[in-house]
Amino acid sequence: MVEISPQLREGLLRYQKDELTGAIIYRRMAGREKDLSNKAILENMARDEQAHEAVFRKYSGEEVRTDRWKIIWYTVLGYVLGYTFVIQLMERDEAFTAREYESMILELPELRKIKEDEERHEAKLRSMLDEERLRYVGAMVLGLNDALVELTGTIAGLTLALADNRLVALAGIVTGVSATLSMAASNYLAERADGNPDALKASVYTGVAYLITVVLLVLPYLVFPSDMYLSALFTMLVVVVLVILAFNYYISVARAEPLWPRFREMAVISLGVAVISFVIGLVAKAVLGVEL
Repeated sequence: MVEISPQLREGLLRYQKDELTGAIIYRRMAGREKDLSNKAILENMARDEQAHEAVFRKYSGEEVRTDRWKIIWYTVLGYVLGYTFVIQLMERDEAFTAREYESMILELPELRKIKEDEERHEAKLRSMLDEERLRYVGAMVLGLNDALVELTGTIAGLTLALADNRLVALAGIVTGVSATLSMAASNYLAERADGNPDALKASVYTGVAYLITVVLLVLPYLVFPSDMYLSALFTMLVVVVLVILAFNYYISVARAEPLWPRFREMAVISLGVAVISFVIGLVAKAVLGVEL
């Protein structure tokens, strides 16, 4: 048994617990995966994590328990956001402890080669995964972005023109549902024209993303009293920013892309259109002499 310091033992036990927990998470994801190729890859990743745990256990000389709450949390995330997001998020968590791992290697040089070999294998396996929802990110971006730009502008313009939350909500719902059907149908026809055999599925992803965005944008006008339209407008703009942030965070993690450039672009466009539409609504109300 190699003599190790108390600090190193503590680090080994923490890594050992993470690897054992990861093995359980991957095994659970594999258990509910229908695609046989993806299922085999996830099972292989689970075996790798189990092997990692055995390496750390050899040096720590102790058994560890899994992180129960982490398993529950990542299992829920896997159901909602997909296994690719969970795997990439777990890899990010591991990256945050890379400096600590380097200090452990100073005491146990053997760990470097073991970890490098394991990481190369895992990277190869991750690149082989093919999750359906990520193939339709373009369709989701189309629905989300179009809804944010169109509905944010429409609702902001109507807020001052109508000055009544219930009327704005009604107009937003009618416009939003109609636009959802129109966008889904247009995307279906466009995908069919491009020869995409999964045109219907792509249009569904577009429509669902659009409809969810509609619900989130209209909700403040249903929550606030009718005369608090400025509060509803401000809340809606906050929701817009949060939706853009959440979606781009998902994409940045799942596809390992930078977050802030895409977030800034979408936020500037959506909020810019909202400001312009708000001014147009104000001017139109004054010019037409509409009083509600």
